[in-house]
Amino acid sequence: MERNKITIIGGGVLGTQIGLMCAYVGKDVTFWLRSPGSVERTMPKIQRYAELMRADLLKAKTLIGSPMGKFVYPRGLIRDWDSVTAEEIDALAAQAEARFADSIHVELDLAAALADADLVIEAMAEEPQAKIAMYTAMKDLMPEKTVLLTNSSTLLPSTFAPYTGRPEKFLALHFANTIWKNNTAEVMGHPGTDPEIYQEVVRFADEINMIPLQLHKEQPGYILNSMLVPFLSAAQALLATGVSDHETIDRTWELATGAPAGPFKILDIVGLETAYNINQMKPDAQVEGSVSNRIGKLLKEKLDRGETGVNAGVGFYRYK
Repeated sequence: MERNKITIIGGGVLGTQIGLMCAYVGKDVTFWLRSPGSVERTMPKIQRYAELMRADLLKAKTLIGSPMGKFVYPRGLIRDWDSVTAEEIDALAAQAEARFADSIHVELDLAAALADADLVIEAMAEEPQAKIAMYTAMKDLMPEKTVLLTNSSTLLPSTFAPYTGRPEKFLALHFANTIWKNNTAEVMGHPGTDPEIYQEVVRFADEINMIPLQLHKEQPGYILNSMLVPFLSAAQALLATGVSDHETIDRTWELATGAPAGPFKILDIVGLETAYNINQMKPDAQVEGSVSNRIGKLLKEKLDRGETGVNAGVGFYRYK
């Protein structure tokens, strides 16, 4: 079954990018948002990421003929780099602008947002009880045909499957940030996921220009975050315990490995609210004086000042 009517639950960093990527390939997208205030916060994000996607697409014209082009072109926006022309890129940019204008909708009524959804992607913050409440509210509103996915970064789908009302049609699909360039989609089921539904989601990921990365069993953090989260935690521990400042830690990593961004630049991109929620799930996060407790306090201070990362214009660094 082709899944063309997509509902995104949440308008955060990745939720907006996922919705835009679905619209880019021609799917009809509805964002469900909790309140008018959520709409006010989300619409600028949708506009910003739409502009970034189109800008990266048009910049790709300058890479045609360059030997470096195949390494840095926006992989999620151009499926066949080897044969693409400048004229085809212009056509893709015009098509994107039209689809972003016509195929993206915002809905405050949950029942209306779910009424005809082929596929629902939950992209909420990493708060288990909030997710459970959401699944409980949705389960009787979704049609029988609907496949339900979570973009949870660290939590297992088996934790939430009993609350969905459709455990066999529930699994995880995890995206990396700036998905139009870093076009990975980790597909992770739970023991009760229907294998046919799993493969349907693999095909869906390919349809939206992602590279499906299939996991054979549940793993907290999938593949990517199983490697990334310990790395970011180690960097935060160095800062929280006073070993060094964030600029020096970043510079150390960048100079020693050739990486384009250090851990604190990555944290700003991921969003400090997500980093805080992940940290607070650690067993010793509430133990006064523990390293996790110190990291939590450091991040909470920044969140309380509105320094949530790139989208706020300030996190560990300042952005235009």
